[in-house]
Amino acid sequence: MKHASDNKRFRYFHVVIVSTIFSISLLGLFLYNEQIKFFSFPEAEESIDLEDNIGDCDIFTGEWILDNVTHPLYKEDQCEFLTKWVTCLKNGRQDSLFQNWRWQPRDCSLPKFNAKLFLRKIRGKRLMFVGDSMQLNQWFSMVCMIQSGIPGKKTMSEENSSYIRYFKIEDYDVSIEFYWAPFLVESSADPPGMRFGNSETRVKLESISKHGENWKGVDYLIFNTFVWWTKSPSPKFLSAKHEEKDMYVAYEKGMRTWANWVEENIETKHTSVFVNSLSPHHYWSPDWDDPKAINCASETTPILKITKPFEGGAKWKLFDITEYVTQTLKLPVHYLKITALSQYRKDAHSSFYTVPWPAEGKKPLSNRKPESKSSADCAHWCLPGVPDTWNELLYAKIMSG
Repeated sequence: MKHASDNKRFRYFHVVIVSTIFSISLLGLFLYNEQIKFFSFPEAEESIDLEDNIGDCDIFTGEWILDNVTHPLYKEDQCEFLTKWVTCLKNGRQDSLFQNWRWQPRDCSLPKFNAKLFLRKIRGKRLMFVGDSMQLNQWFSMVCMIQSGIPGKKTMSEENSSYIRYFKIEDYDVSIEFYWAPFLVESSADPPGMRFGNSETRVKLESISKHGENWKGVDYLIFNTFVWWTKSPSPKFLSAKHEEKDMYVAYEKGMRTWANWVEENIETKHTSVFVNSLSPHHYWSPDWDDPKAINCASETTPILKITKPFEGGAKWKLFDITEYVTQTLKLPVHYLKITALSQYRKDAHSSFYTVPWPAEGKKPLSNRKPESKSSADCAHWCLPGVPDTWNELLYAKIMSG
C-alpha cells in the first residue's frame, strides 16, 4: 500500500517537475524571441536596403516621378541647420511640389536613404565635399538627410569664416565636412573675404598643395568645379611660365593638377574619391521651348522631355574634359553624372526665394521678387530638392561599394 502511494507521489512530482521545466522553457523561448524582436528585427529590416545593390545599373539614366509618399526626405522647418540661403518656403515660395519628385533610374531602383545604415557604414570616418557653392548646396542637403533620421547629439561649426564647415555626429564619430575651393587649384578667390570682391580672379593652374593638405586622411572626398571657370569677366589663368588665354586649355591643366594630386596622395584602401559633373543653370527658357518665361522664375514643374542636352550653363566641353581626366586616372574615381538628370528641374531653383551667399558684407536683394524676374537665382537649389537626389546617388555608390 505504501509502495503504491510512493509511486503515485513520484509520478505527481515527476509531472510537476516536467511541467515546470516545460513552462520555464516556454518562458525562456518567449523572452529570447522578444529579445530577437527588440534587438535584431530592426537590424534585419534595415539591412534590406543593402540587398538593393545597384550593381552595374546606370543610375544616371531614368526619369523624374512624382512621389508624395517618400519625398521629400525631410522637412525644411525640421532641419535646424539650414540657412535662409536655401529655405525657399520660409522665404516666401508658395508652391512645394518641387520637393516631391523622385529620380527613378531606368533599369533599377535606388536604395532608400537610411541615415542609420549610412552612419554605420561610415562610422569613425570623414566625408568631405570640396568645391564651390554648388557643393555647399549638396553639403547642406546631406546634413539635413542625416540629422532628420537619427537621434543623439549633432553639432555644426565652421573654421576661417566658412572656409571649412563641419557637421559632427558624436554617437557614430562621423564628420561631414565642406571645404571651399571653387577651382580646386589655388586662386585669389579662395580666401573667404575675396570670394565676391571686384578684383580680378587669378587662378594658379599648377598649385594645389595648400588645399591638398586639408584633404589628406579624409575617407570620402566628393569634388566639383565648373562654375567659376566660366565667370565673366574671365579669370586670369596662370601657369608656371605664362598666362593661359583659352578657358578650356586652362581648365584641363587645372584638372590635370588635381588628378596628379589624387594619384600621388590617395590610398584607395582608405579613401574613396567622387567627382560631380556640372550642376546646370536654367537662365535661358528657350532651352525648354518657352521663350516667354525669361528664366526659371515662377517655374513650378519639371521639363517633361528633353530631346537633346541644352547648354544650361553646362559648357559641355568642360563636362567632357572632366569625364576624360577622371577616366584616365590610374586610381578608381567615381564620376557622378548629375548634369543631365538635373537639367529637367527648372522648377527647383531658389529663384527669388533666397538671400545672397554668403550674406557676410552683403545686404539682402530687395528686388528679388516675382515682378523682377531678372534677379532670379537659377543656379542654386531650394532644399529639400535636387541636391537630395545627388546625395541619394552618392549614397547608392557608397553603400554598394
